[in-house]
Amino acid sequence: MLVPLSWLKEYVDIDVTPEELEKKLFDGGFEVEERYQVGKDISNVVVGLVEGCEPIPETHLHVCQVNAGEHGAMQICCGADNVHTGGKFPVALPGASVYATAKDHKTIEGVMTIKKGKLRGYESCGMLCSGVELGLTEDLYPGAGYNGLLVLPEDAELGADVKELTGLDDWIFDISLTANRPDCQSILGIAREVSAMLEKPLKMPATDYTETDVEKEGFSVRVEAPELCPRYSAHYVYDVKIGESPAWMKRRLALVGMSAISNVVDITNYVLKEIGQPMHAFDCSYLEGNEICVRRAKENEKIVTLDEQEYTMNENNLVICDGVKPVALAGVMGGLNSEIRDTTEAVMFESAKFARDNVRKTARALGKATDASARYEKGVDEYSTVLGMKRALHLMEELGCGKVSRTHFDVNTGNSIDPTPMTVSVSKVNGVLGIEVPEAEILRIMKNLNFAPEINGDELTIQVPAYREDMLPEGENDVERYPDVAEEVIRMYGYDHVTDTFLSAAQVTMGGYNEEQKGELALKNTLCTMGIYECMHYSFFSPADLDLLKLPADAKERNAIEIINPINQDLSLMRTTLAAPC
Repeated sequence: MLVPLSWLKEYVDIDVTPEELEKKLFDGGFEVEERYQVGKDISNVVVGLVEGCEPIPETHLHVCQVNAGEHGAMQICCGADNVHTGGKFPVALPGASVYATAKDHKTIEGVMTIKKGKLRGYESCGMLCSGVELGLTEDLYPGAGYNGLLVLPEDAELGADVKELTGLDDWIFDISLTANRPDCQSILGIAREVSAMLEKPLKMPATDYTETDVEKEGFSVRVEAPELCPRYSAHYVYDVKIGESPAWMKRRLALVGMSAISNVVDITNYVLKEIGQPMHAFDCSYLEGNEICVRRAKENEKIVTLDEQEYTMNENNLVICDGVKPVALAGVMGGLNSEIRDTTEAVMFESAKFARDNVRKTARALGKATDASARYEKGVDEYSTVLGMKRALHLMEELGCGKVSRTHFDVNTGNSIDPTPMTVSVSKVNGVLGIEVPEAEILRIMKNLNFAPEINGDELTIQVPAYREDMLPEGENDVERYPDVAEEVIRMYGYDHVTDTFLSAAQVTMGGYNEEQKGELALKNTLCTMGIYECMHYSFFSPADLDLLKLPADAKERNAIEIINPINQDLSLMRTTLAAPC
């Protein structure tokens, strides 16, 4: 998962270096696969002012006199159509590193080093740069998509590092998460952990909004498969104005690998990355029957998804339907028949929790992997489902792209999003760790992790946050037993505090075989002298093995169970015989 440092700083006042933060993440149980600067390949590019610009006869080039502040004045030949006297542009100094582009000036072909040279007989001591040559896109920095020089603000300081000005000095952490921490599959989730690690307060994103008295009359929401959808929220937003998202939102989405589409769609993608809640927005003008129904698909029922692909479904697939037809493949992708268009005037926002195993099976069976399905497969908690909806409605109001009505639905199976009380033994927690963690440290750590701890004698009482509940298979919670609490304590207290110690039931022995093992070994040796040998097989084998054994077509050994997704053909059948082909 990609986590930009600049985005993290929205929620936590981070006062350590990126290197120090990486170490703290590792110590807290989060593997940072890579840490890199956004403009890692860019160097020695500064702000320059073109003080003179004369065309070179019979060419498209101009010879420019450029003031680079403390780096001095220099002459540069430039072929961009928007170069002009008085403009401020990025200047790659001699020795600078920038991206080399193809003839279309849009495709990056590698990194190049700028050298002094001559063009059409004119000395050129550097290069005026486009956004593409700096690795920027329109989403990362306004104006970078233009096929010409990147225009810098008029108040940009001459000679200043362009990386700081354009955000290329930002850092990205590529974090690998363990299966038991899907609550961290978001920027806010990682921010919660960083807040605890640095002992800094967590600043929650704004979720306030104002509801109007407008209602969508007669609209209803039904969930016919609550075992696959324990919570489904929907909210009606009207007077929608489709347009571009603000630069800050487009930049943050670009930093985590997502392209901006339109303000409404971008809000759903933003909430996915920020809160960890997949969302969808239906164009209300295409919803028939004035309702939404969450149900199992009918046998051979079809849907065309947003990417214009048609899929044939069965009752194992969960679909979101209006009063007539499927409009989304639950947890995977919305339908083309309800997508947001330039003409959209009203939307129905969806925020839901779907069963992780059902989404995984549907995505794999249909060959349809998406950002939403990947998130649902890891687990989505109902706390995020509620928070995500509030955040999306706030952003709709903040960006002025819609009015929030009072029409809201929250269909659920009765699960609470309040913290769950839990009591464990302090001595048992320390027993798992093999060390004595001071009570004051346990209280400090669990408080920083938002568990509201209290200690009374040997009893530690905590409040397990809702975002740590019902996240694992079979409805298990991430924190529900004393070993889970021990894990939370030690990852923040520090594994370096752990010392070598025997388990309570451990014994020191002289080694060697016991009497039972000696007897077993003697029996094995006796059998081997009689020509009997032990065979150890894989549980799977190849159809070709049955042919090599020359078994007839009706042999019972051929009645083998086939693996749906085998590693390869040689391991595609469940073994039916211990005989090995010669």
